[in-house]
Amino acid sequence: MTGSSVRWLGALSASLALALTGDDPRDAHADDFSVAAALENVPMLAHAEKVVDYTLRAKLDATAHTVHGEGTIVWKNVSTKPVSELWFHLYLNAFKNQSSTFLRAPIGGFRGTTVPADWGTIDVRKLTLVDGEERHDLWQAAETKRANDDDETEARVPLPREVQPGDSITLEVEWDDKLPAIVERTGYDGSFHMVAQWFPKLATIEPDGTFAHFPFHHLGEFYADFGHFDVTLDVPKDYVVGATGPLVEERTEGDRRIERHVQDDVHDFAWTAWDQFAKRTEKMGNVDVTVLYPRGNDAAAERQLETMRFAFPHFGSLYGEYPYSVLTLVHPPMTADEAGGMEYPTLITTGVRGMPWTPKGLLALELTVIHEFGHQYFYGLIASNEDKWPFLDEGLNTYAESESMGAWKGPGSAFDMFGLKIGDVDVHAASARQFAHDEPIAQPANDFETGSAYGALVYSRTGTILETLRRVYGDRVMQRTLGTYARKYRFRHPRPDDLIEVFRTEMGERAAKTLRTALFDKGWVDYVATSISSYPSHAPWGIFDVNGKRETIARSGAASSRYSGWALVTRRGTLSFPVDIELVAEDGTRTRVPWDGEGEFVRVPYSGASPLRSVVIDPDDRVLLDEKPENDFATAGNQTPTGAPRTRERSTYWAQLLTGLVAP
Repeated sequence: MTGSSVRWLGALSASLALALTGDDPRDAHADDFSVAAALENVPMLAHAEKVVDYTLRAKLDATAHTVHGEGTIVWKNVSTKPVSELWFHLYLNAFKNQSSTFLRAPIGGFRGTTVPADWGTIDVRKLTLVDGEERHDLWQAAETKRANDDDETEARVPLPREVQPGDSITLEVEWDDKLPAIVERTGYDGSFHMVAQWFPKLATIEPDGTFAHFPFHHLGEFYADFGHFDVTLDVPKDYVVGATGPLVEERTEGDRRIERHVQDDVHDFAWTAWDQFAKRTEKMGNVDVTVLYPRGNDAAAERQLETMRFAFPHFGSLYGEYPYSVLTLVHPPMTADEAGGMEYPTLITTGVRGMPWTPKGLLALELTVIHEFGHQYFYGLIASNEDKWPFLDEGLNTYAESESMGAWKGPGSAFDMFGLKIGDVDVHAASARQFAHDEPIAQPANDFETGSAYGALVYSRTGTILETLRRVYGDRVMQRTLGTYARKYRFRHPRPDDLIEVFRTEMGERAAKTLRTALFDKGWVDYVATSISSYPSHAPWGIFDVNGKRETIARSGAASSRYSGWALVTRRGTLSFPVDIELVAEDGTRTRVPWDGEGEFVRVPYSGASPLRSVVIDPDDRVLLDEKPENDFATAGNQTPTGAPRTRERSTYWAQLLTGLVAP
């Protein structure tokens, strides 16, 4: 899911103040190395273990904005323990009243903060266990609230008998949805309907027999088992439908359109219906791509198709081939932009919140498409617990977004107008410096103090950590590392230790330790050019014992043609990365000295034919986590500063100009 467009634009403005002129080291992003070839031997599942099988029918009343649903659920106990109860998510009840966990959370700085103009609910009418010839009414004993808590977004359902490991049960279910006015991910706006998190959804069963259940938190997202979805949708005849999975059957019955969509190896199902959709389709490799968008927005539709023409082969080479036969992009109407920027299996919602139109040089639309498509991998295929460890999907996906946009658009991957190029990675680096000392990244979504902190840390800081590791250890190593992780844990539910272990194996112990500290311990780093000295070289003078005799050697008065000196570089913080230290002489000579960055400081000696003028730490901007890039240089004595102040002055001007353009 993408966060607020306003937050992204604010970070874009801030990144200008940190931008550097000259060559971008990422210009050499794509070498001739074939990542796909290196990853051919990494085992990758072709299909998920089917834990749950949903066969559902849903009928939309487009006037009342309700959905009546019914069907069967077959569930398998894939844990190692007998199970005596089930847990269901009832997400739409997050919008039932202000006593829900979602609406009572005092969270600011993120999307979905407004009370819906019309409430939403999900009411289960029937939940029956089919046990041979017997049928057991389960819903009568269901617990939909906890003690001293009126939230109704999860339900505990006791079973009449234990389900043994490996056994399956069949449930009959019937329910009614009242869709809310569009809020965050779901709802209606006029005749537009985005129907997401709309059915009673089984929580994930963990190996120890417990269910990973949780209320619908404001900042939290989802976690579910893989399975099979066979869903029949009944909508008004004139409505265009987009849904998870390919269309396998359709017909018209009177004034109703009936569509059936079937998809294996997914953990969710979402759909949309609107009588004002325009539609474009295109075959990309083995995938049928559809864009549904408001009539008249053809240029936006083309931009989204153009983005996907790049994204499919790029993500496939890095993280494994997209395994489904369809992908639907839903561009909501401007009045329903809260429905945009969200991911579901084989269906993503796009658009740019708060902006009905964006110039081609402001790549917010492309970024949204890339980000949401990236979620087909990071949470879609690599199905981590988004609620407990949100950085595993949003953070890794932010890195994938910036990496892919950089590979496609180069230095101007976020902004390319008026002769000014700003990279998406620079936008996130600017945002990543916020809240770095306040909270750890690796924590549950609902533990973050504010939505602003959640966005800056989970999205931007995690992405910047990974980008720093890429720049320090190299493209090949990083692509091999994340490519291995994505393939190894496809159709699985990885945890943080799994990610760190892959980094340890592929990138080394130091990188793995750095990653853990950065994620769990509020890790930070600031390299400082503390001081610098330069002076003419001369032969040593004083008292010397030579060949058994003591001699006094006077200081030579002759002018020296050589110069000596040193630069003192300090590392502050709990993280360390190897960096280059560049010594710049007055005659323009530049000498680079590598430092492993392990100690708290290093004194770099200098000797040359010209006085030492300045020192620059990390001249290629590899350590994007460096907290204060402005203290990465220093000059000797009365020398004129070398370039960095002029760069800051120029970029500050552009930042002020852009802020004026996008400010409300």
